[in-house]
Amino acid sequence: MDGVDHDLTDEQWAALKAAWGGCAYCGAVGKPLQRDCVLPISRGGRYTLENVAPACGSCNASKCNAEVTGWLRRKRLDEGAFLLRHLEIRASFAS
Repeated sequence: MDGVDHDLTDEQWAALKAAWGGCAYCGAVGKPLQRDCVLPISRGGRYTLENVAPACGSCNASKCNAEVTGWLRRKRLDEGAFLLRHLEIRASFAS
């Protein structure tokens, strides 16, 4: 991890949590949220505004280093809703 450039700021993390309003995967609210790399670090991801989603501890531990769409399908979570919201949120920060 030390050789990878991570540039997510504390302000960006706070904005991501506010934009999602809970766990990006299961929608849980009122739980502590963790920074989850949508594309895991082990697969080339980084802690960046474009690649981080807030996840509850349960989802983050379950997803681990899995590919997000396959993991969402296995967990029977709404893959389409996640992907659309992820794109919307990324676009809102690009403006």
